[in-house]
Amino acid sequence: MKINKLLLMAFAGSLFFVSCSSDDDSSSNEPKGSYDNGVLILNEGGFQQDNSTISFLSDENVLQNNIFYLVNQADLGDVGQDIGLHEDYAYIVLNNSHKIEVANRYTMEKLATISNGLDNPRYIAFEDNRGYVTNWGDPTDTQDDFVAVIDLSTNAVTETIPVAEGPERIIEENGKLYVAHKGGYGYGNTISVINTATNTVTATIAVGDVPDAIAEENGRLYVMSEGKAAWSGTETGGRLTVINLANNSVVTSYNFAQTAHPANMVIEDEKLYYTIDSDIYVMNLTDNDLPAVPLFSIVNQGVYGIYAFEVEDGKIYIGDAVDYSSNGKVYIYSLTGTLQDSYTVGVIPAGFYFND
Repeated sequence: MKINKLLLMAFAGSLFFVSCSSDDDSSSNEPKGSYDNGVLILNEGGFQQDNSTISFLSDENVLQNNIFYLVNQADLGDVGQDIGLHEDYAYIVLNNSHKIEVANRYTMEKLATISNGLDNPRYIAFEDNRGYVTNWGDPTDTQDDFVAVIDLSTNAVTETIPVAEGPERIIEENGKLYVAHKGGYGYGNTISVINTATNTVTATIAVGDVPDAIAEENGRLYVMSEGKAAWSGTETGGRLTVINLANNSVVTSYNFAQTAHPANMVIEDEKLYYTIDSDIYVMNLTDNDLPAVPLFSIVNQGVYGIYAFEVEDGKIYIGDAVDYSSNGKVYIYSLTGTLQDSYTVGVIPAGFYFND
C-alpha cells in the first residue's frame, strides 16, 4: 500500500481469471507444481476491500488470475504488501489484515497463517531459518515501529526489534539486515543496520528523503530515495545513495532535480534501472552521472506513473494500477522499450516475484 495512493483507492469490481493449457515439453526443469517456472504477480487490492489476489504468468505466457483462491477456496486478505520466497514456501504479507499467509510457492496450497506478533506488516527478508518482517505498528505512533523475528520452523514471532518510524523495504546480506525508513505517515531519511546474531540495531545511515528501494551489488548498498512530494509543502528531489557495506560509509550520492521523484529501482546485469512518472531510465553502476534522457517512455501506452516494476531475463515488467479500483494491467517490454505482451490482472498489481 503506497500511502500517497490511499485516497485514490475505491471499491473494486469483481476479479476474474484466465486459464489456458500448454503441452508439457518434458524439459529438464521439471515443474514442482502448477505455479513453478513463471512469475507470481501480487495484486494489492483496495484498502479495506479484502480483495488482494495473486496472478501467475507462466514462462509460456499463460496467465491465471486469483490462484490462491482457486487452490484454497479462501480469500487472501486486505492489502497485499509483499511476497517473500524462501525454500519451498511463499510468505504473503497482508498489511491491513495484519497477517502473513504461508503457502507452498509451487502449488499455492495454504499451510499456515501468522498473525500473533504482527501489526501493520510491510516487507519480509530471510536469514537462516528466520524471517524478518518490518511493521509500522500504529501508524499515528512514531515510537512503536519494529521488525518482527519469525521462527520459520514454527511460524511463530519469537522476538521484536524496535526501529525508527516507517520501516519499509528490508534485505539481508552477510548476516546483516538493511531497513529503509520511508517514514510511514511522515518522511524518513535513514537506513537501519541490524546484526542478526544479536537482533539489535548497530548503525544508522543517513540517505535522501523517503527511501523507497534498496538493493545490494558487489558489496555496495544502493538506496533510491523519492524525495518529498510537492504537496508535502517542503518538496525535495530524489537521491541515489551508494554505501560501502564494509564500513557503512557513503561512497557517492546522485542528486535529482528538486521536482524529480524517482522510484522502483532494480539492479540487473550491472545496470541500474529506475522510473520517474512514466519514464524508464538506465545507468551503468560505474557511471559518474545520472542519465540525461530516459531509456524509453510508456506515456503513449496510456500509463501515467508506474506502480510495480521489475527487470528479469531481458524483459521489463510494469504494473499499471489504472484507476486503483478496477483490474490492473501488466505490460512486458524489451530492454529497448518494445512492447511484447500485455495482460489484465487483479486490482493494483504491486509486485513481481520470479518463481523458478
